[in-house]
Amino acid sequence: MLMRTDPFRELDRLTQQVLGTTARPAVMAMDAWRTGDEFVVEFDLPGVDPASVELDVERNVLTVRAQRPVHEGTEEMIAAERPRGVFSRQLILGDNLDTEKISAAYHAGVLTLRVPVAERAKPRRIAVETHDSPQAIGS
Repeated sequence: MLMRTDPFRELDRLTQQVLGTTARPAVMAMDAWRTGDEFVVEFDLPGVDPASVELDVERNVLTVRAQRPVHEGTEEMIAAERPRGVFSRQLILGDNLDTEKISAAYHAGVLTLRVPVAERAKPRRIAVETHDSPQAIGS
């Protein structure tokens, strides 16, 4: 049995899984971790103009939007694998995070957010009161 092989079929399948299709748009790749008293979230946004990045917090939902412009040249595109247009991603932040003190920086195509843990959520010691005079129980 002869099989016709297409060396780019697997590449196309992989590209659709990673970058998405028109029916299922790609999401921003992200890493998140906790270090000390803050959470750090990094989004990969190569080729995105930092001026197009928008961050909104409403209650405990953080929305990140960014835009990579559509190529509008008259040239014939040979390959167009990088998604273009508007990207959006939402993160639900726990009540233990301080949404008033989120900081953001964009460097080398990576958007880094730092979200501190709220003071009320940090571990603390509770003093135990002692009474010097013994009390009778059940008398």
